[in-house]
Amino acid sequence: MEENKLIIIFTVTLLIIVLTMIFVYVIFIRKKTTLLIAQKEKDMHFEKELATSQVEMKEQTLNYIGQELHDDLGQKLSVVRLRQNQLVTKLKDKEKEELSELNELLGECIQDIRNLSKTLITEQIIHFGLVESIEREIQRIKKLRLLKIEFINQKQDIDISPKHGLILFRIIQESINNILKHSGAKNVAIQLDDSFQELKITISDNGKGFSMNSTKDGSGLKNMELRAKLIHAEFSIQSILQEGTKTSIIYHKNLS
Repeated sequence: MEENKLIIIFTVTLLIIVLTMIFVYVIFIRKKTTLLIAQKEKDMHFEKELATSQVEMKEQTLNYIGQELHDDLGQKLSVVRLRQNQLVTKLKDKEKEELSELNELLGECIQDIRNLSKTLITEQIIHFGLVESIEREIQRIKKLRLLKIEFINQKQDIDISPKHGLILFRIIQESINNILKHSGAKNVAIQLDDSFQELKITISDNGKGFSMNSTKDGSGLKNMELRAKLIHAEFSIQSILQEGTKTSIIYHKNLS
């Protein structure tokens, strides 16, 4: 009887030891796995940061090329075409016909350069951030000397998704293009009010304004509204004839 008790005690003790060893082994494997995963994530993060840095360097180079194509070569070709059109009026009919073919080809070259530069620049905007993209656009507009633009902003970095920032920038860009084409305004103010929960963007001009009833779906307004809806942003526009137009976008960060 005593011998059976000893056997049972020994068996139970051995079982406890085995279970303890298994438990310790499982904990060891889990810790090792956790460390390996952490190391792998660290390595992946490093590779991602390295790749991002390389892409940014490439994007900056492409952006510079795009700007040069648009601002330098494109402008020079436009001047050549303008001068050619002025000289055509002094030529004979046969000479005019020959030069008209060259004029069409030159026009195609200018358009191709503009399309290429636009593609290069568009792909880079997402890497600059919203604020810097707006500043670059304002500098581009100022070179045209058609508008005085005031940019009111307290922060250089705004914490939003880069893709959503790109859409917001496109809405701002569309609004500025509408002002240039239709408003006759001389002064524009772009204001960014950034808080923890939302980003409010206001674009105001002192142009001729328009009737809200007759221009509800015109001048790219529909396109801006659709873009705003894509990122759950509120879009509104107010315009008073002979006083100007005010466009407002409210982006809710908690919905992104």
